[in-house]
Amino acid sequence: MEKGIRKSFGYRHIVLLMLWLIYIINYFDRISVLTFLPFIREDLSLTHQQVGFAASIFFFAYALAQVSAGYLADRIGSKKVMGIAVTVFTGVTFLTGLVQNYTQFLLLRLGLGLGEGHHFSPANRTIADWFPKSEKGRATAFFSSTWAVAPAIIPIIITSIAAATGGDWRFCFFLLAIPGILAIWFLVRFVSDKPEYMLAKGRLSREEYDYIKAGLVEESDTGATPKVNTKVVLRDANLWIYTVQLFMTLAVYWGSTTWITSFLYEQHGFDLKTMGFMASLPYIVAFFSTMLGGWLLDKVFHRIKPVSLISYLVAIPVLYYIGQVGKGDTTTLIIMLMLNGFFVNLVWGVIYAYPQIRYPKHVVGTAVGFSNGVGQLGAFLSPLLAGYMIYTTESGQISYDNVFIMFAACCAIAALAAALLNEKTYTAPETAIIPVTENEAQS
Repeated sequence: MEKGIRKSFGYRHIVLLMLWLIYIINYFDRISVLTFLPFIREDLSLTHQQVGFAASIFFFAYALAQVSAGYLADRIGSKKVMGIAVTVFTGVTFLTGLVQNYTQFLLLRLGLGLGEGHHFSPANRTIADWFPKSEKGRATAFFSSTWAVAPAIIPIIITSIAAATGGDWRFCFFLLAIPGILAIWFLVRFVSDKPEYMLAKGRLSREEYDYIKAGLVEESDTGATPKVNTKVVLRDANLWIYTVQLFMTLAVYWGSTTWITSFLYEQHGFDLKTMGFMASLPYIVAFFSTMLGGWLLDKVFHRIKPVSLISYLVAIPVLYYIGQVGKGDTTTLIIMLMLNGFFVNLVWGVIYAYPQIRYPKHVVGTAVGFSNGVGQLGAFLSPLLAGYMIYTTESGQISYDNVFIMFAACCAIAALAAALLNEKTYTAPETAIIPVTENEAQS
């Protein structure tokens, strides 16, 4: 029976699909802003430094929100936190179409970061509660494919809409309220914090429920496993090493995602629609590499480290060379963008599985919230620093070569952190164990 459940499509996969769709909608909001950055910059008369700061301030708010998001997910439930997040970022996105000056743009970026920042950790916690350890790599990889699929389709969709409306980028943000409303409906209708709720409603079979519960990390048949003090988990050195790895990975991903359209528009001179297509190329490839990374974790290596090292070590020369490609050499640029998309994103299939594999499930939300909160500071600093690294050559050409050198250096540091990471299941000291009460044992 267990073998059949393992192979069959169950309600846990419906939950995962809904989480995936909702997070795609999350990305529609943020990627649309980044795609239109060169045009927003021209419309509001902003400098590269101002654009870099506006892009980065989103990630500052996003990073702050990660910590409270993880805490709230562990305390009041993931579904409620995600509902608040979707409502906030949908409203802010609509208002972005009305922005008139730099101050308004900064405030909206802060609001968007706070809204979207309360989405990721609860979604990750929901996956932790719905998928056994043997499936976490593939489940996490599929969810992680959102940051490959979304940047692959969004620039093409929204630049096509903008081009069809005479270059009106503001109209696109008004339209994005519609998928935001759909996301709220998906969440309310199909998602629950824990399998128990859907079992009670009759949507989840007893066989699938037993299969899920038997495979959760450090979960006994009665659910009465002693708990671990959260503060002690935060003193685990490996959580900090992992956070450094995540910091550098997010710096590369969001630094490049923030500036890719400006790089293509300013350094290579592509028009609106061509820019949208070219910006999508790395992420079209990224979907397959992200899924491959999860498969390699579950089926081949059974370890996170080998996949991480392949990802980072190959990405280093690829990132360096992207900034060196000459204007007009479109074929080489396409090849390098696709290689970048494959190797930079190969790690997503494994990196967010680490807290789920290492830590007890009741502290996963806090561990993810902490690591992603600190890690998102990399996403904050990277676009900001990149804004100061863009320069104009003597011939008047805008150059981004120093920006991609910085991304390559970040990959080198991430590789070192990955090499040092301990992947064994966390064993808490006896002084950190919190006894389970009689009521908790019965529940």
